[in-house]
Amino acid sequence: MQLIRQTHIYGGIQKLYYAPNGYGASVVKHAASYGYNYRLWELAVIKWLTDPTKNNKAKFDLVYNTPITDDVIGSLSNNEITAILKQIEELPS
Repeated sequence: MQLIRQTHIYGGIQKLYYAPNGYGASVVKHAASYGYNYRLWELAVIKWLTDPTKNNKAKFDLVYNTPITDDVIGSLSNNEITAILKQIEELPS
């Protein structure tokens, strides 16, 4: 899983990831994210609309119909994020 960009959002951090299968993740930690009060992350599965490795303004949609989750997943540790990113990489294109 490739980290595409890290930005500041809502006074916190957003990390966007890309996998060759076209999926990825938006991982955030800001005042409105689930787990923020405990210094934990929130993850949403995303589907890239274009290849972000070729276009730094590439867009994505949130995806709510994968075997991983039907919503965002909050209160995640760094190790849990790593494990979910691996699952996202294994999703079929």
